[in-house]
Amino acid sequence: MKRVVFLVDMNAFFISCEGTRHPEITGQPAAVAGDPENRTGIILTASYEARKCGVRTAMVLRDALRLCPNLIVIPPDHGFYEKKSREVMNVLSSYTPVIEQNSIDEAWLDMTGTSGLFGEPLKAAKSIMERIKSELGLWCSIGISENKFLAKMASEIKKPLGITELWEKDIREKMWPMPVGNMYGVGKQTAIKLQNMGISTIRDLASSDRDYLVSKLGKMGGELHLLANGIDMSPVLPHGAGSMKSIGRSVTLPHDITDMEDAKKILLELSDDVGMTARKYGKKGHTVQITIKYANFKSITRQMSVPSTCLVKDIYSAGLKLLFANWSREPVRLIGISISGFNERCELEQMSLFELPKSEGAECSKDKIDHLENAIHNIRQKYGSSIIKSGALVEKQSKKQQD
Repeated sequence: MKRVVFLVDMNAFFISCEGTRHPEITGQPAAVAGDPENRTGIILTASYEARKCGVRTAMVLRDALRLCPNLIVIPPDHGFYEKKSREVMNVLSSYTPVIEQNSIDEAWLDMTGTSGLFGEPLKAAKSIMERIKSELGLWCSIGISENKFLAKMASEIKKPLGITELWEKDIREKMWPMPVGNMYGVGKQTAIKLQNMGISTIRDLASSDRDYLVSKLGKMGGELHLLANGIDMSPVLPHGAGSMKSIGRSVTLPHDITDMEDAKKILLELSDDVGMTARKYGKKGHTVQITIKYANFKSITRQMSVPSTCLVKDIYSAGLKLLFANWSREPVRLIGISISGFNERCELEQMSLFELPKSEGAECSKDKIDHLENAIHNIRQKYGSSIIKSGALVEKQSKKQQD
């Protein structure tokens, strides 16, 4: 039986989600971006109308507004986007139980053997697209092939609302003429290395000597050679909480920073997200790792062991120690933190802030902090992730508004 794999990719996902509750932005240049009141932060997602003006993901908001003065800017609401993502996955799960979510806005589906239920691949893809559009008010593109890599490449060919088939027999005509930088798995730095090696198209990569690629790029060179020839044997693997190996968050900063106080506040915000996500999935980890990427694109990762935890304060404290010990004070463009080594469950209790035990001393015990974070998690689950913020984060936003 011929293998059939779909890659469903939601189009301009964050801004499309906003369009479901702000219909007035439909057809308008709009974007989701951080801190629109102070014109700081970066573009997370831009509508296709905004993209026509040159607005792109990761662009500094001030630059985007110069290109598109009438840009409608909406602050991010990640809790809402996660909710809409779950709704999308629920639709997809009615077509196959074998779903591998690749990110908040895309997933692979193993559709092998489903033609008796949903028709041939093209018909099934049209059904999925129409249901997502009519039931959820969201747009998607779908790539169809016999493996995950080719399905992903196919999904990028036509956006928005595109359905593209890219079978192994089609790669010479449809994929090989593409620039090598357009290939899934090839980042900016790798694309530059390949171009310096005289490899400018995917065809060039596919026809290159595999041993030569390995000598220049290591193991990755061999893997890219296989992919360029359309070879990908990896299965579609459903991810559950049990298969989660780590939980991490990182942010590319709108401008390089050199001040430790700025770095500490960013690290706290990331730690808060990591800790609350760990609590959501009932995970306790004993390894905290930070990532620092400098302005010259040099990256370092450092980690340390901690007693098993899902507490924000523990994750942040370990991250802060690593930051103090390893940051050379060179300008930084990216900071990240993660927790891994899961071997215990982080049990949730349904309680409110009003049920917290009274503290008799100045110090707050670990159990009380655990109860407090449980309560915060429960409130955020019900009312959204931005309903409660750390005092340090509120102070940071207040200072921004005063400047």
